Amino acid sequence: MKTILVPTDFSDTANHALKVAAQLSKKHNCKLVLLHMLEIAKHLLPDNMIASNDVQPVHSTHSNDLPEALFYMKLAQKRFEEVRELPFMEGVEYEEAVQNHLDFKGVITSANKFNTDLIVMGSHGTSGLEEIFVGSNTEKIVRHSNIPVLVIKEEMASNFSLDNVVFASDFTEEAVEPFINACQLFETLGSKVKLVYVNTPGDYFSNSTEMRDRVKTFLNATQKQNLIEDVSFVSDYTVEKGVINFANQNNVDAIAVATHGRTGISHFFSGSISEDIANHAIKPVITFRINS
Repeated sequence: MKTILVPTDFSDTANHALKVAAQLSKKHNCKLVLLHMLEIAKHLLPDNMIASNDVQPVHSTHSNDLPEALFYMKLAQKRFEEVRELPFMEGVEYEEAVQNHLDFKGVITSANKFNTDLIVMGSHGTSGLEEIFVGSNTEKIVRHSNIPVLVIKEEMASNFSLDNVVFASDFTEEAVEPFINACQLFETLGSKVKLVYVNTPGDYFSNSTEMRDRVKTFLNATQKQNLIEDVSFVSDYTVEKGVINFANQNNVDAIAVATHGRTGISHFFSGSISEDIANHAIKPVITFRINS
């Protein structure tokens, strides 16, 4: 892993994500790109930003910039200077960039431009796995990014790592490619991967033979047959509750899931999430997109 992109609005939530990214950067010797989205009306933009609609270095001001554009650029520079003083940024190699997109497309464009291996971003969501991705640019980035997205919900410990992760799946064919991509990233990070299949009452209920046959077929397709001993079968009232309980009981560092481009997190995680589950959904979540 060489490059991590961190979108930031300089809020506490964004800094929680930045702290995690900084820790990963130090551990794996990779560079960070800190991306700030400006809030400048198009008619106030410098000509070079209008023409390219591209990412700019944070210090790329020009003599002919309008006062309003200069104000926002100078403000961004000031906020980046404050970031440099954060204790956890000491010793971190990073680059600062700005873009004027006010939506998720700017983040994805920037991630591709910098050949990013991972996007790390904060989320204000506080009500369960599904709610992490609802009604925000985070949701849209998760839906549309072909690059893995690590979503951080709260401030993590200073020794945070991705040493132990759980990949939660329904082990269907569409999850094969995301799991292969997940394994490639986790091998780079030196992560130990567990897998969990949550059996629930109702339409998606499977007996023991059906579950094991599905998992064996899945692992054969991914050429990861050696992971069969790392698959756990659990039963719970909802998939979300089963995944969260498993993650907490096994003290994993993050929950990995596959996501759909058209509907966000896959139907595997659809359905209502009760308030008690919400209180436990604090683990970081890393997403891998299912290509339609």
